[in-house]
Amino acid sequence: MSGFSVTRFLAMLHKEWIQMRRDKGTVGMTIMLPLVQLFLFGYAINTNPRHLPTAILSGGHSQYERDIVTALANTSYFDLREYNSEYEVDRALARGDIMFALHIPPNFERAVDRGDSPQILMEADATDPTAIAAAASALQVIVPTALTRDLPPNLHQSVVSAAPAFTVALHSRYNPEQITAFNIVPGLIGTILSFSTMIATTLAITREREAGTMENLLAMPIKPLEVMLGKIVPYIALGYIQVGLILVAAVFVFHVPVLGSIPLLLLCLGLFVGCNLAMGFTFSSLARTQMAAQQMSTFALLPSMLLSGFLFPFAGMPVWAQYVGAALPLTHIIRICRGTLLKGNGLADIWPDIWPMALFAMVVGLIAVRSYRQTLD
Repeated sequence: MSGFSVTRFLAMLHKEWIQMRRDKGTVGMTIMLPLVQLFLFGYAINTNPRHLPTAILSGGHSQYERDIVTALANTSYFDLREYNSEYEVDRALARGDIMFALHIPPNFERAVDRGDSPQILMEADATDPTAIAAAASALQVIVPTALTRDLPPNLHQSVVSAAPAFTVALHSRYNPEQITAFNIVPGLIGTILSFSTMIATTLAITREREAGTMENLLAMPIKPLEVMLGKIVPYIALGYIQVGLILVAAVFVFHVPVLGSIPLLLLCLGLFVGCNLAMGFTFSSLARTQMAAQQMSTFALLPSMLLSGFLFPFAGMPVWAQYVGAALPLTHIIRICRGTLLKGNGLADIWPDIWPMALFAMVVGLIAVRSYRQTLD
């Protein structure tokens, strides 16, 4: 046994190669995870979002108003669409359908021609301050130049030398002081629950298999659905304990406002916990070892965090990344948490985010029951 033996080394190398070939899932995820990170960070993440949905509520359709709309569109930060009433604009802001709302007052053209320097209002959804920061800065750029082409010569000279033809007032709604914690803390509720509930459940079946107690479980007269519910329900209770602690810290430590219904939020969080537990149970049933199960959960959690709008603005992602993010429960629960706490949204406002989670829970739950093996083969 003295000295290094090439023969023994080659034998050990051959043995590990055979073992790697047998565990193709682990090897595949080890290779794919860095590639997923590379493409997500390279293509999907954008901290300077453009083409943000913007409502226009105008008192008329004068040439000056068209000039302002054109100037906004030319910045590439605003994707403009017309609305007919204040109520429609308020509902769209509350649901997150738009991020900005431009209000041009009646008789705007007459006020400009009189040299009154009228003010137009731009409302912004400030629940995500990072997403609106660059676009808000671009608003001030258009003020001195938007109307210069169509202003009368006497007004054009006064604009160049003194007061602007109009001004823009930015009103940051839902988070007027643009406090970062008001955006991060509600998002953390879903993120923390994802990690704790999914990973805990992912290890549920593989732990039984590695501990050698799976044979006893399979020998019992119990159906797959009963096994799944028995494994999941304790973690639902644990999830609610975590939610309670997070909400208490959010209110009393970070001073996050609570404008909506807490019981409604808790019901939605229960649905979200069910989504994660069903997914974790599926991974646990498919994997043969705890390491493989943990790798599967990591492979699922990474895109969820990056594409949910928690760390990076959702509106800044390319269309394909937004479609992927919209299929993930974390995206919807973050919107629900922010909307309920900061905007006071009710059931009608958050319903577009509830039904995708319910559908996800049903589909993944069915896969979990079908993938549960009642034999060790």
